[in-house]
Amino acid sequence: MDYKTRRTRVMETMPQGSLALFFSGKAPVRSLDEAYPFSVNRNFYYLTGLDREAMTLALIKNGDYVQSVLFIEPFDPEQARWVGGRMKPEEAQQQADVDAVYPNAEMLDFIHRQMKLNRGNRRMSVGLDLAKESWEEPDDPAYRFASHVRQHYPSVDLINVHASLAQLRMIKDEDELNLMRQAQEATITAVKVMMRHCAPGINETELEGVFDFALMKQGVREHAFPTICASGANATTLHYSRNDEVIEDGSLVLCDLGGAVGHYCADITRTYPANGRFTERQKQIYDIVLEGQRRVIAAIRPGRTLRQLNQVLVDFYSEQLAAIGLLDHGMTVRDYYFHSVSHHLGLDTHDVNIANLPLAAGMVITVEPGLYLEAERIGIRIEDDVLVSETGAVNLSEKLPHTTEEIETFMNKGE
Repeated sequence: MDYKTRRTRVMETMPQGSLALFFSGKAPVRSLDEAYPFSVNRNFYYLTGLDREAMTLALIKNGDYVQSVLFIEPFDPEQARWVGGRMKPEEAQQQADVDAVYPNAEMLDFIHRQMKLNRGNRRMSVGLDLAKESWEEPDDPAYRFASHVRQHYPSVDLINVHASLAQLRMIKDEDELNLMRQAQEATITAVKVMMRHCAPGINETELEGVFDFALMKQGVREHAFPTICASGANATTLHYSRNDEVIEDGSLVLCDLGGAVGHYCADITRTYPANGRFTERQKQIYDIVLEGQRRVIAAIRPGRTLRQLNQVLVDFYSEQLAAIGLLDHGMTVRDYYFHSVSHHLGLDTHDVNIANLPLAAGMVITVEPGLYLEAERIGIRIEDDVLVSETGAVNLSEKLPHTTEEIETFMNKGE
């Protein structure tokens, strides 16, 4: 990974002499001496390749050169005997390809020196990755540091660099695509094991466990997101999460899942019959969803937007659902399909993006049409991960069975 180039590009829009800070984060305490599992801030990881707690990356723009300084917790030999050692400065410097590494205790003094250097010359700017999904979300280190800057350096301009990072991350380089392909391969293999294991009478939890074990057998421990394993009416709930009911004969099983390699995600959904055979009604609805997916994938090309792709599906559903009577009595497509057909994929499952920015070569998106007929206990979603190319789309998860015929053949021990 070329972290230096990434850091230079993210600072392109920042003024000369400006400073930007990125925080790796820290796992919150769960109870007593137990913490929740640590999950590194993905933008910090994108710029450093480091997956460690309590680290801060400082970038300073000096002409055409971007100086990079990393602040880390000091190595503690006693701690290393208990839980493993913290990263040593020389290891961090080599892995992240930064100019210097200092202890965390020196960070505030370093920042203050940068402020003094710019005093009287120009108005100082500090860049921070400021992004929240909702106002009640707790402040992360970037927001807390923004408060520190406002209090101690009121004349400083705060610049939100999140959009700049999002625009960079939307286009995947070859190193990123290689990791995403590995995540795809591992997930595809595990889904096939899961499908073969499925049978009426087993619990959704067992089926989820089969997927987990099949991933781990390949050396993949990380999940892109918590697995959805929903049978029967459960599959009509978009983000069903209990995964704890017995799978009934004649029901469909919807599994939305994905492994991650180097934090790069796969996000695949397959819907299949618990007993290995679709009913005629299940086939009818499944075929509509599958054809909708085919039409959306065929419409993918640089310049299109996700909103336009979703409209392709809605227009198709409007015709097909009307033809089979599902839009009678004032019903609409929205009653059976209430999400969107695509989202960006990468270091996050719902990856960072700039709303309505047209597609470009190198982007990876999902294509996930669904139909949910609660009254009939039928929930069907088919999701594949697609690389946008110069001429169209490349389906990264095409090796999984797609059609009802392929699924039935596979589940009944065919190939």
